[in-house]
Amino acid sequence: MPSPGAAGMIGRHGSRAMLAGGVAAFRPYLKVYGLHSLSRLEITPMRTRGSESFIVLPLLPIFLIGLFPMLLLSLLGPAGLIILGILVACAGLTDILDASGTFSEQIIVHGYARGSERAGQRTALHSEVRFASAMIASGAVLAVAGIGGLFIS
Repeated sequence: MPSPGAAGMIGRHGSRAMLAGGVAAFRPYLKVYGLHSLSRLEITPMRTRGSESFIVLPLLPIFLIGLFPMLLLSLLGPAGLIILGILVACAGLTDILDASGTFSEQIIVHGYARGSERAGQRTALHSEVRFASAMIASGAVLAVAGIGGLFIS
């Protein structure tokens, strides 16, 4: 077996050689240099268990559910961007309210905590509020872009 750098070979895996770009790309090169045995080399999978389309079958419901909003956004155009921006901003506001509720629940249920526990709870609250603020800002940008698109079109 030639070295891994020869004839476009990338490396070995198990009992098969892996070639860059398949065998067809290197067939003329191999024939010129008299390496006919490598030019007929076929790369086959190690195991053949039937069709690979069954792997993506569980993803079909996710695709079908996501198909309708994407189609709706493409049909609505800039108005769809405005709606999407409002939804993203609402999700950010919901996240802020949920984080504040969790923080208040920790204080009410567990009472007055030690300083280190309070600091951990405050840090968690602030990190969630920062992420939610970024969501609100991106929602506002989408809504403004949609409004600008409506004025342009």
